[in-house]
Amino acid sequence: MTEMTLLAEALAGIAAEVELALDELLPLPEGPEARVVEAMRYAALGGGKRMRAFLVMETARLFGVDRRCAARVAASVEMLHAYSLVHDDLPAMDDDDMRRGKPSTHKAFDEATAILAGDALLTRAMELLAEPDTHDSAEARCELVMALGHASGARGMVGGQMIDILAEGETLTAEQIGRLQALKTGRLIQYSAEAGGILGRANLHQRHALMAYGRDVGAAFQIADDLLDVEVSSEEAGKATGKDAAAGKATLVSILGIDRARAQAEALSAQAVHHLDSFDDKASHLRALAAFVVARRS
Repeated sequence: MTEMTLLAEALAGIAAEVELALDELLPLPEGPEARVVEAMRYAALGGGKRMRAFLVMETARLFGVDRRCAARVAASVEMLHAYSLVHDDLPAMDDDDMRRGKPSTHKAFDEATAILAGDALLTRAMELLAEPDTHDSAEARCELVMALGHASGARGMVGGQMIDILAEGETLTAEQIGRLQALKTGRLIQYSAEAGGILGRANLHQRHALMAYGRDVGAAFQIADDLLDVEVSSEEAGKATGKDAAAGKATLVSILGIDRARAQAEALSAQAVHHLDSFDDKASHLRALAAFVVARRS
């Protein structure tokens, strides 16, 4: 079998594993508050590539971490990612009616419920990392919470979203766009790669290598996402496309052009693979993923 076939099988297997964990970790309560949990489950279950979860599981595997513990962390990052998508789709933000091939959460429920569901997914993600079942070391649990908070807050994903909003209609340089994307998308992907090292109590050199890998994969992923926005139909992508140009948002594709942007994504992918040189064949799926994020069509 080819590397990409093996990767596809590994992605599907981990997606199913994390789906079960999410189902278990988001049980429906009794009472009227169940509606917000239904919305949480709608947003978090049954869709997406689970790339961030895959990064957690595969980097944790490098250090022999118990899969149930790794799956909890993978589920946590998917909850946080789902919260960001729920809020990103709202009319006040990107105003998207479709997500992962189905109506966005605020369309399936309502705007108020979607906001609450996003809030609850964020808080559940942090709560989950702090629970003793996630790791027997309190220090490791604290490191996971701190790292995820740093990746997702004002110095990470939320800060990137703020810059993105302010940048609409503005002329940005390639460097400014790179920083925007590193915060909005890259930091959470970088965290996902680092999380396995935190779980495995990796040494500093290994942690830095995984963070560098995640940083470059995240940057390549975002450029590829911008390419999809101009090259792929909404039906194929499973979400609205062509929105960046319509909103006047600058991307590396709009500045560099399709061919140069794709070349930069491929260079970042190759650089990401180089960061894994100190790891053995257990990192083969991570190496294949670096190529996949550039070649994907959704």
